[in-house]
Amino acid sequence: MNNTYTYKIGNKTYINLTNKCSNCCDFCIRSTDDFHALDLWLRKEPTAEEVISSFEDLESSDEEVVFCGYGEPTYKMAEIIKISKYLHSKNKKVRLNTNGQAELLFGGNVAKQLSGVIDAINISLNAVTREKYNALCHPLDGENAFEAILEFARECKKYIPEVTLSVVDVISVEDQRKAKKIANDLGVGLRIRKYEK
Repeated sequence: MNNTYTYKIGNKTYINLTNKCSNCCDFCIRSTDDFHALDLWLRKEPTAEEVISSFEDLESSDEEVVFCGYGEPTYKMAEIIKISKYLHSKNKKVRLNTNGQAELLFGGNVAKQLSGVIDAINISLNAVTREKYNALCHPLDGENAFEAILEFARECKKYIPEVTLSVVDVISVEDQRKAKKIANDLGVGLRIRKYEK
């Protein structure tokens, strides 16, 4: 185990805040033999100050900085807000990758808290019905998770400039089309992510 709080892929810097997640998705790298491929499993969750201190090599050419690690970043909302304010002071675009269950897990007003803090948000939709979502993602709150994700996307649209739903191409082409309709109905974007083992 390491304490890799930040890591780079291409021209983006990623922030790894926690191992905790409210899902156990079938396609997640956490469930594969490549679990330690990036050595992101944290021995200790970082403070905002520890993450910020790891930005010594933050380059002016970085396209954006993304909250995305082995866990669900919104378990660490206070850190997200503090780190994002620092990044904005350095003129960085900040994106949050999330499973979209924050308001279900932590109560309302999460999207509002991200206003002026997060520039873009990618919400993992992953399926087009509650039943399919539960079968693929195994959320802690299977009764309410799927609907909570849709409601979170609606709320984010009020406060965050760029909102995108995403699905992984492990779902059928027909379901990918249905996901596109869901995104269109919500007035947000859709990204179809390639499954990588």
